[in-house]
Amino acid sequence: MAGIRIWVAGARPRTLSAALVPVATGTAVAVGEGSHTSWWRAGVALLVAMALQVGVNFANDYSDGVRGTDDSTRIGPRRLVGSGLVEARRVKWAAFGALAVAAAAGAVLAAAAGWELLVAGAVCLAAGWAYTGGPKPYGYLGLGEVFVFVFFGLVATAGTAYVLLERLDWFAVACGVPVGLWAVALLVANNLRDIDGDAAAGKHTLAVRLGERRSRLMYMAVLEGSYGAALAASITGRAAAAAVVGAPFAVTAVRRVLRGASGPELIPVLGATAKVQLVSGLAMAVGIAVTG
Repeated sequence: MAGIRIWVAGARPRTLSAALVPVATGTAVAVGEGSHTSWWRAGVALLVAMALQVGVNFANDYSDGVRGTDDSTRIGPRRLVGSGLVEARRVKWAAFGALAVAAAAGAVLAAAAGWELLVAGAVCLAAGWAYTGGPKPYGYLGLGEVFVFVFFGLVATAGTAYVLLERLDWFAVACGVPVGLWAVALLVANNLRDIDGDAAAGKHTLAVRLGERRSRLMYMAVLEGSYGAALAASITGRAAAAAVVGAPFAVTAVRRVLRGASGPELIPVLGATAKVQLVSGLAMAVGIAVTG
């Protein structure tokens, strides 16, 4: 049981809201448009997103661990490789296994909704591994926020709507903007917490490049932008603005960040940001579904 708990912790289940919210939102777009929703496709899309998220988490754990970015002094949840809890090769194969599940489930969706999805799926898998893996990981170049915005925002949201509607829906793309910004806020808070350790290890995240003060301002701006984008999407007459239900969590998190919370003090901020993502995202999805 102890071994199982280690692997579950390594999968970082608290990050799975980043997979759930875009699928829920994309499904809500299809439901709101009154089309006959194929719920098995929505379920498989959720499996793809969850498996991709877990695979990326394990891949990051492996790549950061073998590079020496993570060590026993890391703030926050312990990493499997960096802490020495699990051999690096086992974590690598766990990443490959999760990504293989995502690929297999994605192939099922491609067979049902269009083989062009295979191209999008291949890009997602490659981007997930190259985030911290490979010779030049773009996560070390300050591009991690771009990755999560595009793939856990625009692609996941519009892609889910696509497999249900079998066409690109521009309203789904618009809804992917706030979804992506919530994912970005989570990453900004995470990188702000780790800014000193990442800088020392040569991991030039966007927080390291911007510096602490500007990263705090960026965190606030990203959350403000997410609600602005949700309000803008409501111009269509569909209640994406229901996302403001999660705003109280955002206010709490922003206050802590602007007041100078650092290191371990930012762990509650990460929790609050995850609540923002989950509550705002699901509220938006419900609003979209019932006002289609």
